[in-house]
Amino acid sequence: MQIGVETSKAVDQRRVFVVDEDEITRAALQFMLHDEIEAHELATLEEAFEKGGDWLKPDVLMLGVSFIAARGPGIVAEINAAFPGVRILIVCSKAEEAIAVEGLKAGAHGAVVKPLTLEAVRKKVDTILGRGGAAPLIQLGMLG
Repeated sequence: MQIGVETSKAVDQRRVFVVDEDEITRAALQFMLHDEIEAHELATLEEAFEKGGDWLKPDVLMLGVSFIAARGPGIVAEINAAFPGVRILIVCSKAEEAIAVEGLKAGAHGAVVKPLTLEAVRKKVDTILGRGGAAPLIQLGMLG
C-alpha cells in the first residue's frame, strides 16, 4: 500500500539501511519508508557492512542510538569508513538525546526522535537526501 507517495521519489534509486537492535523500530521505519525509497532493515552493523559490500551501499543509514551507547560515538567514523558519503540519522527517544548529541558531534548528520510518525520520518529522510527542494541542514543540539 502506498500512502501519499510522489512518483519521482518512488523511482529514486537511493537506499536506506535501518540498523536498530529493536525489531519493532526497524520494522516500523522500513514500513514507513519502503513506498518512497528502497529500505532494508538490519539488526546489527555487521549485517549492514556485509550487505553493503561493493554493490548495495546505502545513501542513508538510520542508526539506533543503542549502538552509540554500547560502542561509543566512534562508531560514526567506522560507518563513514565503510560507506563513504553515507548520511547517518540517529534514531532515539527523548530520554536518549544526550547520547544522540554525542553521535552528532562525532559526525552523524541528524536524528529522528521517537515517537516516530510517517510524515516526520519521510520528511527527515527527504531533507537529509536533499529531495523535494529541501537542503540538508544540520544543527548540533537541535534534534527532531
